[in-house]
Amino acid sequence: MMYLQVAAGLVILLICGELLVRGAVALAEQFGISKLIIGFTIVAFGTSAPELVVCINAALEGAPGIAFGNVVGSNIANVLLVLGVPALIYPLACDNQSAMRDSIIMIGGSILFAILAWTGFIGFWQGAILVAALAFVIFLAYRRAKETGEDSADDALEEYEENMPKSKWMSFLFIFIGLIGLVAGSRLLVDGAVMIATAAGVSEEIIGLTLVALGTSLPELATSLIAAFRRHGDVAIGNVLGSNLFNITGIIGATAIIKPMEAPSQILHFDLNIMLLTSASLIFIFWTRKPVGRVLGAVFCIAYLAYISAQFLGMSGVHSVAMMS
Repeated sequence: MMYLQVAAGLVILLICGELLVRGAVALAEQFGISKLIIGFTIVAFGTSAPELVVCINAALEGAPGIAFGNVVGSNIANVLLVLGVPALIYPLACDNQSAMRDSIIMIGGSILFAILAWTGFIGFWQGAILVAALAFVIFLAYRRAKETGEDSADDALEEYEENMPKSKWMSFLFIFIGLIGLVAGSRLLVDGAVMIATAAGVSEEIIGLTLVALGTSLPELATSLIAAFRRHGDVAIGNVLGSNLFNITGIIGATAIIKPMEAPSQILHFDLNIMLLTSASLIFIFWTRKPVGRVLGAVFCIAYLAYISAQFLGMSGVHSVAMMS
C-alpha cells in the first residue's frame, strides 16, 4: 500500500500539473496576454508546480529531508539521467554559446544555494534571496528574448496549444482540478515516502534523494526524450538547465519563505557536493563545443545508477556519520 500510495501520488501530480499549465496558458491567451510573458511566467512556474507543492507539503509536515532531497536529487537526476538517456537515442547538439551562458547562470544559482544551505538553516530571508535571484534572471532572460523576437515563446507554447481548453470556464476548470490534484497528490507522495523510509529503515533524506526526486523528474525526462526523437537537442539541454535553476532558487526559496527549514547534514556533507560536481561538468562539456553523444550519455546513466546504488548499499553509514558530525 505504501508503494501504491507513492505511485498514485506521482501519477496525480503529473496529470494535474499538466492540467494546471494547459488551463493557465489557455486562460492567459484568451485574455490576450503576450505569448512571451506566458512562456516566462505561467509555463516556467507551472511546469515546476509538482516539485514546489511536494517541497512545501514536506516542510509543513516536518520532513525537510524530503524537501531538500527532492531538490538536490532532482538536480542530480536532471544532469545524469535526463541528459544521459536522450543522448543514448540521438546526440544532443545545441548553441554552445547560449548553453555555456545558461549553465554558468545555473551553476551560479547552485553555488548561492550551497552557501546558504551550508549555514545549516534556510529561513525566510535566505528564501527571499533565492527567489529574488531567480526573478532577476527571469527579467534578464525576458528582456533578451524581447529584443530578439518571440520565436522561442512560440516554440515553447506549441505543445500546449494542441490540446488546450477552448473556453474560459473550461480553462478555470482545468486550473481548479490541477490545483486540487497537486495538493492531494503531494500529500499522498510525501506521506507514502515517509512510511517507506520508516518501514525500510532508511532516512527520509535518502527517499527524497531517490524515489521522490526521480518521480518529480519524470516530466523533464519525458520532455527531453521527445526533444531527442525530434532532433531538438537545444530543447533537451535548455529543459535541464532551466529546471535545475528553478529547483534551487524558486522551489527551495518559496518553500523556505513559507516554512523555514534546517538543512539536513547528510545532504550537506555528500549529496550537495555531488550536485555541484555534476552541474560543473556541464561547463567543460559545452566548452569542448561537442554534442552530448552516446558515450557521454552512457557514462551519465552509469554514474546515476552508481549514485542511487550508493544511497542504499553504502551511503547509509556515511549519512549516519554526517548526522553525528
